[in-house]
Amino acid sequence: MTEQTNPLVIFDIDGVIRDVGGSYRRALADTVEHFTANAYRPTPLDIDQLKSEGIWNNDWEASQEFIYRYFEKSIPREELQLDYSTIVAFFQSRYRGPNPDNWTGYICDEPLLLQSSYFEQLTLAGIGWGFFSGATRASATYVLQKRLGLKSPILVAMEDAPGKPDPTGLFATIRLLTLDKLQPVIYAGDTVADMYTVQKARSVEPERTWIGVGILPPHVQETVARRDAYAQTLREAGAAIILSNVQELTSMQIQELLR
Repeated sequence: MTEQTNPLVIFDIDGVIRDVGGSYRRALADTVEHFTANAYRPTPLDIDQLKSEGIWNNDWEASQEFIYRYFEKSIPREELQLDYSTIVAFFQSRYRGPNPDNWTGYICDEPLLLQSSYFEQLTLAGIGWGFFSGATRASATYVLQKRLGLKSPILVAMEDAPGKPDPTGLFATIRLLTLDKLQPVIYAGDTVADMYTVQKARSVEPERTWIGVGILPPHVQETVARRDAYAQTLREAGAAIILSNVQELTSMQIQELLR
């Protein structure tokens, strides 16, 4: 590939690098159920519908929003006394476990969706890569370094930038990889917010080529109808291509996207 077409690939983590259907999403449902006194537990489809609005990438905020929407059927939202820090603490007690120094929660059982050799193949093809995720730095580092064995990967996490679809974190990731404004950027993500992030980045830096790649998270691939509906949602949000697994984004596929 020429320098002009030698791209950078930035990856989301949740739903792309690891399956969070039984971890983040389970913790979200547990949290909503707890704070609604066991009256309401959002289904996976409920969670997808909320996230399709494109602004609920943060699962702590999504949990709070579900709780608000449940109660505001009978109580005005402004009268609800929800304590965000308490919601976060409960969520984390399920996701990480009750001891913040010794994680025993749902995070320990997250299936990985790729092998570390995939990144070696990108490097051999001359493709730079890094991560921009709404996960906390500790959670993202846990999967990238402890589980995948990556050495000091480029990472911009929750604490480092505003939440998606704000593209600030995407730009920060790119700056850590290169100062070349001609290099195309591919962002691989599994949500509407990820695709909106690409659109917003394009509006700020139109001189650069931006490509959003939609990755179908495992939980939507259980039925053809669900898979197709989710894929269509990602396309409508701007995805140039939809893949069932991130490892399908090979160097050859990347070159094809840049033509």
